[in-house]
Amino acid sequence: MYEYDEECLQVFLDRQGQLFDEPVAGTLEEAEAFLEDCMAVVVDSIQDVASYFQEEGVDVEGMSLEELEEASEVFALPSGKYLIVEG
Repeated sequence: MYEYDEECLQVFLDRQGQLFDEPVAGTLEEAEAFLEDCMAVVVDSIQDVASYFQEEGVDVEGMSLEELEEASEVFALPSGKYLIVEG
């Protein structure tokens, strides 16, 4: 099980509207529980985002790295890492 740091949880709380019509979490604890339930992952780079999607069978052929970064499932973290939440 992945442990989500406070940066990751706060970014998800602040920006969950990019993926969901209604909030799914209101506190850091709720955000952590939600991310654990949906098995969200944190990767080190946008190239790792592309690799993750390819491994999961998502068609990313022809998508630029910028387009991947703008995908609703991808949350850029201030540390340079990326949170991927499949809703």
